[in-house]
Amino acid sequence: MRIYVGNLSYQATEDDLRQAFSAHGQVTAVDIIKDKFSDQPKGFAFVEMPVNAEADAAIKALNGAAIRGRKVNVGEARARQGSGGGPHS
Repeated sequence: MRIYVGNLSYQATEDDLRQAFSAHGQVTAVDIIKDKFSDQPKGFAFVEMPVNAEADAAIKALNGAAIRGRKVNVGEARARQGSGGGPHS
């Protein structure tokens, strides 16, 4: 399952997220989203956990928890809206 982590501290690292989420199960990937021009973190990330039950437990435990001093918003990532890419009439 792909998990969205919002309101993330700009000082948070992949290791911080991996440590927090791995307490609830296996973590296969951590992706902190950065600005493509400045390379500065944008304040959110995605975490991949292969076992849905473990991912659900992590979401419940970490939503509202503090990581690097900021309370994060954690939930199942949803597909982006409006990225169908078809021609417009």
